[in-house]
Amino acid sequence: MEFEYWWLLAFPLFFGLGWMAARIDIRHVMLESRRLPASYFQGLNFLLNEQTDKAIEAFIEIAKADTETVELQFALGSLFRRRGEVERAIRMHQSLLERSDLEQEKRLTAMRELGQDYLKAGLLDRAEQVFSDLQQTRYSSEALQYLLEIYVLEKDWLKAVEAARKLGETSARSYQVEIAHFYCELAASEMAHSDHAAAREHLGEALGASRDCVRANILLGDIEAAESRHEAAIQRWKRIETQNPAHLALVAERVLASHRVLGRFNEGLELLRGYLARYGSLDMLNVIFQAVLEAEGPQVAYQLARDELRRNPSMRGLDRLLEAQLIEAPAERRQDLQLVHNLIHQHSAGLALYRCEKCGFRARQYFWHCPACGGWETYPPRRSEEIEVMVKASLHDLM
Repeated sequence: MEFEYWWLLAFPLFFGLGWMAARIDIRHVMLESRRLPASYFQGLNFLLNEQTDKAIEAFIEIAKADTETVELQFALGSLFRRRGEVERAIRMHQSLLERSDLEQEKRLTAMRELGQDYLKAGLLDRAEQVFSDLQQTRYSSEALQYLLEIYVLEKDWLKAVEAARKLGETSARSYQVEIAHFYCELAASEMAHSDHAAAREHLGEALGASRDCVRANILLGDIEAAESRHEAAIQRWKRIETQNPAHLALVAERVLASHRVLGRFNEGLELLRGYLARYGSLDMLNVIFQAVLEAEGPQVAYQLARDELRRNPSMRGLDRLLEAQLIEAPAERRQDLQLVHNLIHQHSAGLALYRCEKCGFRARQYFWHCPACGGWETYPPRRSEEIEVMVKASLHDLM
């Protein structure tokens, strides 16, 4: 390829064009920066120095001076809400909605933000009104989500069912589990007022929404037992084995109590022992241990705890083993054995918790609805210690 001398003339031209473009860009930046108020740069400086309160005050000054800063007002309102300053967030978004010149899309965004403000403040009726008004807009799916949250907080279960069904129709996610629990909540309310007929109807709806709704069969069994139909109650609770056998521990005491009423205590005890052998459960072991201790004595209870401890090592199993030993221990050994038992019991009590799979919240009581994150059926019906042992065993098998 031959060198063309005219290229030497082109180089200065290219440099000149580049210099002019740079000058134009610099002038544009300088012009734009002069238009920004001093409060803007003060606010940025405060943010960089992690002085959030002063930064907010600086940005508020900008918003007051320039009514066109709608996006800044949205950002400030959202920041107020996250900081817990809900009243300031409400005032910010209400002032936007009062503007007659606000375009429709921005107005809808302001309504959505205001609805979230009301919800955070606990003004559920106002939040419900705002999100109801947003149902026919581009925020309809999001508004339904918030409405569902509000109905659950208000325990308005029929409206919750309606909202969940609409969400299921418009999204890929299924809400059948939630719907089943809403009907169970309705049934529990009717049961509290001794209206078993209405409760049965709601529980039928629950099983129609989700065939695997264990809670529905537990409550149906409770109704049968309350009406002294204990055989029917036992059959209801037995169905849990085909739904989710891990939940059998939740009805172990009920099953044994109904067998006792029918005069078939030993049959009930054998049934639970079979469940324990097949599925294992610290709660099931606890129920069986107490029943055996009362009916057959400490020696048989000790044998039960020892066999289960060998099969499924756990602190709860060791606690029960020591409890059985204490009863028949000679006087000279009892004091030392009691000391060991107390230490093990205290440690096992800290492990005897249920843990939400969604948020990790721990509780001694089993919840169908997590009080921390609001998830439905997010608690496995096993104690934390059991789950940790099962995970370790699975990892060991993989290795």
